[in-house]
Amino acid sequence: MNVLLIPVAPLERSKSRLLDYFSRDNLRKLTIALMNDMGTVLSNLTCFDEIIIYCKSPEILELAERYELVGLKEEKSHNRDFNNLLKSLNQIAIDKFNAKKTTISFIDTILISEKNFREFSSLLEKNQLVISPSIFSAGISMVGRNPADIIEVNVFNQEKPSLLGLIDNAKKNGIKDIAIYDSFRAGFDVDIRIDLILGYEYLKILNLTERETFKFLEKHLKMELKCNTTNNRNLKIQQRNC
Repeated sequence: MNVLLIPVAPLERSKSRLLDYFSRDNLRKLTIALMNDMGTVLSNLTCFDEIIIYCKSPEILELAERYELVGLKEEKSHNRDFNNLLKSLNQIAIDKFNAKKTTISFIDTILISEKNFREFSSLLEKNQLVISPSIFSAGISMVGRNPADIIEVNVFNQEKPSLLGLIDNAKKNGIKDIAIYDSFRAGFDVDIRIDLILGYEYLKILNLTERETFKFLEKHLKMELKCNTTNNRNLKIQQRNC
């Protein structure tokens, strides 16, 4: 069984790094928009035998059911230890769904497409470990394991960025068949304010304005980026002219 795993934080604490800009109610709406967009992308996929949405919030589990995905309620308390949660979820996939291969993805990859998932799954057929790097953080936006228990995945690493830590750990454990899935759309995730601003623009550029996330940002995002005239890599956040 080839199983896709998507953990979603409870609505009462999702996207907490954006609390300096959005209210908790708006972050709740943003998370639901992200879940709707991901559900639309996933609903027609045939490259996975099961797609599991793992969350405590009933609203997210109801959306999973609407898109004919497996909504699995997070029962165990992980004391906000996300690495432990991923470990438990992977073990559930192995024990209850007979997973031989598992892929972990997240709903905040707002540009991701069906094609990305198909290409990623195809790579996993031929490799032991497949990683999609996050664009900005040297983190991980997707990771696949074949077999499912070949290595633990820590997305929060105390010593180095998770992408570098995972690759180092894989090599130390003798894993040789490692593939990097090199995709801008799969690797772009939203976590902080600048991600939202860039994401809004990329959604327009890629003609993804029908997505619920774009509609949310169109209504609620009041910021834009302005380049420094002497250093175009120094981006300044300012109020958007609506």
